[in-house]
Amino acid sequence: MDILTKIITDKRIEVNLRKQLIPIKQLEQSVLFERETISLAKTLQKSNTGIIAEHKRRSPSKQTINNSLNVFDVAKGYENAGVCGMSVLTDGKYFGGSLDDLLTARSCSNLPLLRKEFIIDTYQIIEAKAHGADVILLIASILSKAEIKLFSELAKQLHLDVLLEVHNEEELQKSIMPSLDMLGVNNRNLKTFEVSLDTSMELSELIPNDFVKVSESGISNIEAIRTLRPYGYKGFLIGENFMKTKNAGESAAQFIKDLQQ
Repeated sequence: MDILTKIITDKRIEVNLRKQLIPIKQLEQSVLFERETISLAKTLQKSNTGIIAEHKRRSPSKQTINNSLNVFDVAKGYENAGVCGMSVLTDGKYFGGSLDDLLTARSCSNLPLLRKEFIIDTYQIIEAKAHGADVILLIASILSKAEIKLFSELAKQLHLDVLLEVHNEEELQKSIMPSLDMLGVNNRNLKTFEVSLDTSMELSELIPNDFVKVSESGISNIEAIRTLRPYGYKGFLIGENFMKTKNAGESAAQFIKDLQQ
């Protein structure tokens, strides 16, 4: 069983448990549920850097990245650095994240927040809204076309942006629909964990211009961004690069400064 299949199997058990503990009605009564969301897609279109910085403690491929940085400091640091948005991993078992991380980031920053999660149920979208997210991630490789449509249309009703992640042409072709805002190309092969920017380059011309193009994984230097910009990419999701340092915010600030020179 590959790691993705394992994660999804565990995720189904986790979501069913959460549904029993906290009913949808309770989520909808959350203070944050009525909050006006901030569009990451619009922020990226206006930006000259396009950096989406991530909070990630660990991953199945790299194990521990950084357990010492707290979300409050990271979120404040990213906002001061001038990033376009923040991605918050909320998976506990494999990435060491939680919905509390999302709440903390929301409480101390005005950045557009992406709930980075393996979404397999509409419940998780309502959960995202109730915990202060502005954007949800949908992963094409784990969803059917009907699920992508259902989930993205619900997100739009809740005024959440949708970033859909693809790895290849087949996933891209089944996914293109008007209820998406951003199309993210993940340069990491989820089965082998190998990373190649060629994936973003090859798929770029197949993505209609109606969508904001985002490149994910393997972006660890400004050269990668300069390489991908001519292919129409406006967003760049950077995970481990900032988190593996002692001060994620300062690292992001230096990266953006170098990028703008």
